[in-house]
Amino acid sequence: MKDSPKGTAAGPAALLWRAALAAAPVCGIGLLPWLSRTDPALTVLKARSAERDPAPEVLAAVRAELGLDDGPLRLLGRWLGGLLRGDAGRSWVSGTEVLPAVLQALGVSLLLMAGALAVAGCTAGAVCARTLWLGSRRRLAGRGAGGSAAAALAALPEFLLAAVLAAVVGVRLGWLPALGWYGPKWTVLPALALGLPAGAVLGRLLGDQLPGAFAEPWARAAAARGLPPRRAARYALRRCLPGTLPNLGLFVVGLTGGAVAVEQVFDIPGLGRLTLRAALAQDLPVLQTGTLALVLLAALAGALARLAARRLLGPALRDGALTSPHRPEPPPARALPLLYGALPAGVVCLGLPRDPLAVDTAARLHPPSAAHPLGTDALGRDLLARIAHGALDTLALALAVSAAALVAGVLLGLLPRLSAPLVDTVNAVPPVLAGLLVAGAVGGGPWTPALAVAAVAWSPLAAHTSALLRQERATTHLAAARALGAGRRHLLRRHLLPAVLPPVVRHALLRVPGIALALAALGFLGLGAQPPSPEWGLLLAENLPYAERAPWAVLAPAAVLALLGALAVTAADGVRLPRPPRRARRAGHPPARPPFPSVPPQAGPPAAPREPVPATAREDAP
Repeated sequence: MKDSPKGTAAGPAALLWRAALAAAPVCGIGLLPWLSRTDPALTVLKARSAERDPAPEVLAAVRAELGLDDGPLRLLGRWLGGLLRGDAGRSWVSGTEVLPAVLQALGVSLLLMAGALAVAGCTAGAVCARTLWLGSRRRLAGRGAGGSAAAALAALPEFLLAAVLAAVVGVRLGWLPALGWYGPKWTVLPALALGLPAGAVLGRLLGDQLPGAFAEPWARAAAARGLPPRRAARYALRRCLPGTLPNLGLFVVGLTGGAVAVEQVFDIPGLGRLTLRAALAQDLPVLQTGTLALVLLAALAGALARLAARRLLGPALRDGALTSPHRPEPPPARALPLLYGALPAGVVCLGLPRDPLAVDTAARLHPPSAAHPLGTDALGRDLLARIAHGALDTLALALAVSAAALVAGVLLGLLPRLSAPLVDTVNAVPPVLAGLLVAGAVGGGPWTPALAVAAVAWSPLAAHTSALLRQERATTHLAAARALGAGRRHLLRRHLLPAVLPPVVRHALLRVPGIALALAALGFLGLGAQPPSPEWGLLLAENLPYAERAPWAVLAPAAVLALLGALAVTAADGVRLPRPPRRARRAGHPPARPPFPSVPPQAGPPAAPREPVPATAREDAP
């Protein structure tokens, strides 16, 4: 059960597995025109000039120019052969060289990603500040993790934040530029739109682990020996970061290629926008090169995140000197989940009897009133009715996708050697591109966003499961159970799964609003439900152009999404480590070995002790 240095080395089989996984999305993209059963010559012709007549001789000339009659395999072989020589071909639409355009777009996306990560780090620090302050002063007993405001922020759509920031800060107040990409000032608003939700999610993941870290023996001994609170907080952060770093690596790729909606709002020439345009125009050389760049970035980010996690854990991971950071005591009873759940439920119950499709042109964009409690949209339709009827489809899909992602993430996370390369590859495919691939394979429709999001939503949970499993295998109580003769099945059922499942389930509940947002983003980009459906993504996309004139048309569905995020987080706080069986409680578990020498009982004053540090901060003794 314990990882060995030899087992973790990247052998030829692991490299071959990674190469095959990296080639899979690129080859799948090469089949996109044939999977969608459309004429790629017609799509390329329309992308070049929408007014040009698609006569048969014109389409034949396009096919001959692009070599489409040779079939997808020969096209893919020619592209790969040129790529080995440093030539990714020319764009089918513009005729320009692909590699310089992709590298330029990648540079823009990396700069935007760096700004978004800085915002995310500050946001995560603000979310964890209260827990760090209380925990470093030994005042966390009986207190929940909190973070409802962060959950509401994490549940806000990135494209909605981008549109509000562009309209209010950029246009109305004029503080920062709202469109374009010409210098550092143009990065502030899109970095805020991307970094605030990502930082809220990362802060919640860290805040979920911090109470357990402050309950470890080193923290109790540190407080008894007078360690300054600031240093105790820093040690606790270092103890919890290894479990969060794999998801941070996933955010790096998500903020690079998955920022399509934000790039669309701010007119940023990034890699996500470039690949989206190439996918819509079926410009295969651009699309394949952009996807390959994302796959390589995902592999690099994942490897660096895993290496950093191992360095932070230090010799304690190798020596089995860690303690389980999960609190066994149940959280205090809270009424907030009932409040956060009652408000959306009330909206749904009040809106279901109303007709979501009834059009009243005389009541266009009316503000909230007795007749229309949440106002009306641009066609005079009642927003309360549309939000209520859209909630059934949106939430049902989000919960179904979340449940499937949880099961797949846990099962694959228990097999880290198999799943780590798969997580990196899957995370490199943005949900928008996955939606296009799914739409090409099975056709469009209301189920297309669900299939696309389900194909990528399990990867953060698998990465979290693998990170926690790696730490749990190096705990002292697991070594004691092995010494007593426990088998692998017993260790998995009684020790590993009870310790890993609760935080992963809490993580999955935290992701429910994010999955609803991914579905909404696909609807916002036109890949989901079509009018007049009241699906929330389509609802936001329809009302966003009227946000300045009728802000209630956008704020109402956004407020429901924020309440959904707060409900998910407060409900997740109730998922805790199950109590051990009655026989184990009577027999007693072996005590966990502290990660530093404890002070032996003695008469008289003790000798000057060394400053305690957690096991993750120690180095090997000479």
